[in-house]
Amino acid sequence: MGRVVRWAIGLAVILGIGVAVAERVPAVQDAVMRAALARLVATGPSSLFGDDALRVLLCGTGSPLPHPTRAKACVAVFAAGKLWIVDTGPGSVNKLGLLRVDLAQIGGVLFTHYHSDHIGDLGELNLNSWVAGRPGPLAVYGPPGVERVVAGFQEAYALDTGYRVTHHGADFIPPERAVMEPHPVAPGVVLEENGLRITAFPVHHDPVKPAYGYRFDYKGRSVVVSGDTAKSESLVAAAQGADVLLHEAQANHLVAMIGEAGRDGGRPRVAKIMGDIPSYHTSPVDAAEEANTAGVKLLVFYHLTPSPRNGFMERVFTRGVSDVRKGDWILGDDGLLVELPADSKDVRTGQLD
Repeated sequence: MGRVVRWAIGLAVILGIGVAVAERVPAVQDAVMRAALARLVATGPSSLFGDDALRVLLCGTGSPLPHPTRAKACVAVFAAGKLWIVDTGPGSVNKLGLLRVDLAQIGGVLFTHYHSDHIGDLGELNLNSWVAGRPGPLAVYGPPGVERVVAGFQEAYALDTGYRVTHHGADFIPPERAVMEPHPVAPGVVLEENGLRITAFPVHHDPVKPAYGYRFDYKGRSVVVSGDTAKSESLVAAAQGADVLLHEAQANHLVAMIGEAGRDGGRPRVAKIMGDIPSYHTSPVDAAEEANTAGVKLLVFYHLTPSPRNGFMERVFTRGVSDVRKGDWILGDDGLLVELPADSKDVRTGQLD
């Protein structure tokens, strides 16, 4: 037995040395890189755009507070062969790229409101979807004021657009497709297209007015995205009977601790901000109560403040939720995919990577 063990150890050492040597050979290095790059360049699953289901992908579950892996607020909804983006928080386009989402198939952007953590990547989304082959201008929907936001990003990227057209050629990336078209909307039906209905509804995010959430209905299935809001009767009304409610969540007991740490650590501005923000966000327990009242099948928490970094913090963040809602809730992370097959009651969840 000892001889066998020694032989196995020796073989392992030889193989390890062989691998280490091979890794230094340019031809081996290039073969490994080609295999890795082939996967990175390929788009994600084409099934995301299948017309038999309503799908939701979280492309940003973080908050303005820094987090090592979560992008800021972003939700991607797939229906009728297109992709619709609700909010473009900083880092969200990078996340969509890592998830290999084909941005050329974008139908439009829907803004809930104009805080920086919800709009910061609009320029990057416009640029990347244009270069990916978007067939026309990018439609951007939102509360009144969307014209100003779009004009600002368009001007900020104007020089960049010109450089790229000159470099790659107008026949390859037509400049007329690089533009964004703002569409200010009021509460009500925003769009009806190929069986998809998108409805805007007001939420309570004072002093931000107006602020919206959005409901997506497609082939008998429904998804509601809260945007930023305090506990809101209008949200409960809009979410009645929905299959999925994606609701922002702010753990105010943790926010209070951050404020205390700021005060005790000589950072009064931190204490001031942490003391202000509970008034216009919703705690996980309150969001669970709203989901129950609305009769929602699955509650997904997103836009998490402060965003958990580990399992321990997740338990602290969601303290009390299970006392209010028995199951049928998920603490979302970037890459969470929810699939709702047409004319079915199934709710499927998974994780893209």
